[in-house]
Amino acid sequence: MQISAAIPLIRMFSEEKAREFYLDFLGFSVDWEHRFGDNFPLYLQARRGDLIIHLTGHHGDATPGSTLFVPIVGIVQLHEELNAKDYAYAKPGIQEMDWGKVMEIADPFGNRIRFCEQV
Repeated sequence: MQISAAIPLIRMFSEEKAREFYLDFLGFSVDWEHRFGDNFPLYLQARRGDLIIHLTGHHGDATPGSTLFVPIVGIVQLHEELNAKDYAYAKPGIQEMDWGKVMEIADPFGNRIRFCEQV
């Protein structure tokens, strides 16, 4: 038996805002996209490094307001990269916690990505 890493589904309500946030700001790339037909919601797989996510416009696929916990090595470098982009809707900072450095960023749909470089 082999169990693989989970792939989180993230609900989106605007393809334009999702691409602006996940691709342009966070630096994900699209692996593939799917629609059942014309005038159907988008479902796509995106990745950055080993992190894979599914963005879905389908009602019932996911709940807005979820949090993804993402272990990372190099959180300071990611912080510098993201803030250099001067994205109008997110200016992330790093918090020093007992368990490591944490940088939490909210997407345009109320979901949060919590990057953590654990000690």
